[in-house]
Amino acid sequence: MDFTKAIERIFKKYLPSPFTLAVLLTLLTILLALLLIKNTEKSWHLTTVLSYWEDGIWNNGLLVFAYQMMLILVLGHVLVLSKPMGKLILRLTGLVKDSAGAAVLVALSTMLVSFFNWGLGLIFGAILARKVGEHAHKNNIPVNYPLIGAAGYVGLMVWHGGISGSAPLKVSEAGHLHSLMKGVSKSHMVLELPDFISTSETIFSPMNIVVFIVLLISISILAYRLGKKAKPTNWDSGEYNFSTPGVDSGSRETPAAPEHDFGESLDRSGFFAMGFGILILATFLVQYSEMMGQLNITPNMLNFFMLGLALLMHGSFKNFLKAVEMAIGDVSGILIQFPLYFGIMGIMAGSGMIDSISDFFVSISNRTTLPIFTFFSAGMVNIFVPSGGGQWAVQGPMIIESALKLDIPLSKAVMALAYGDQVTNMLQPFWALPLLGITKLKAKEILPYTILFMLVGGSIYLLGLFIF
Repeated sequence: MDFTKAIERIFKKYLPSPFTLAVLLTLLTILLALLLIKNTEKSWHLTTVLSYWEDGIWNNGLLVFAYQMMLILVLGHVLVLSKPMGKLILRLTGLVKDSAGAAVLVALSTMLVSFFNWGLGLIFGAILARKVGEHAHKNNIPVNYPLIGAAGYVGLMVWHGGISGSAPLKVSEAGHLHSLMKGVSKSHMVLELPDFISTSETIFSPMNIVVFIVLLISISILAYRLGKKAKPTNWDSGEYNFSTPGVDSGSRETPAAPEHDFGESLDRSGFFAMGFGILILATFLVQYSEMMGQLNITPNMLNFFMLGLALLMHGSFKNFLKAVEMAIGDVSGILIQFPLYFGIMGIMAGSGMIDSISDFFVSISNRTTLPIFTFFSAGMVNIFVPSGGGQWAVQGPMIIESALKLDIPLSKAVMALAYGDQVTNMLQPFWALPLLGITKLKAKEILPYTILFMLVGGSIYLLGLFIF
């Protein structure tokens, strides 16, 4: 399609790397603070703005947030590299009979897994798409492989409204809202902020559950219809070489040497690793049983559970650490980019830009339209800040401030940001890079299908924000 080719050309020609984008956004924010913000109490100098920037970069609360997000991604990837997950993927692959069924299988499975953990869903969808392609190629099953790859990426359209969603998880932590807004707003309404917003009001709210179910059904139906109409891939063309190994979907134990010392025995011991995993999960139940009963989940709670589960599923510390080594590269973007986003937030908070922007949105919005404006603005910001966590650090304070001024439920405002951020992942190819590497597909091949998924998903999210 010419439209999708044009989009791919724009991204390749004009959009630099996410890190370079973060630097450009930092410089733009510094310039805006110097030119647009007027303060009668003191003159504005570059050193003042730079001090706000430096304070934001090293904001202790936000640095903890960055580490929490890194663990969510790494542990999700580690889980999908375990033997049980590998067996599940192979079992699902064996169900493939035709292109329509394969598209539904991959899309539905990926969305369900991504709702639990976005890192797990991202790699799970990529490996499942690759295995389906290998299975179809080996058994001469007519499938459209780019459609299968797009179906393996669709989980990134549901993640932020899921259990590992950055914004809903972070606001569920006691004190986060006050910490986020401290020094940001002069409004007396900030003093009325709740201590936290439970995930029972965001992720597990009736609005989000209904929207997610409708999305599951609608995207599955669309994937099925596309599978019926899409032209099957010509495997004889040699365009997709499945003879080269893909990513292994289950970690493998390195063969034991005939003799090894006591330390090596502990590393390989299934009893030791599983015992420690059980200890973690038992502690999890004792520590968080009350919160689970209230349907309130926090980042620490989710990571603690996944750590114990990953140890059990890998069966030894050696297998677990090997999987961690494979997964650790995923977090490079978060590690180096998040501090820059925190710096941007520091400039906007210290200079008063957040107040000015929220006042603008309030002036053109009402209780009905502000969530819609939030949805579209979040989708646009995601093109330039391809990270839900980084986006929450930059855009979150403005959304909270605007929602307070118009007396809109904060939970709805948070979900409007989450919906807008996640839906344009189908257009932004940054998070598709791991999938493209595993499947050997090109961005231009999956874009025609992901854009269709985005249009259907965006319509459902907007309808949900209107109805609820």
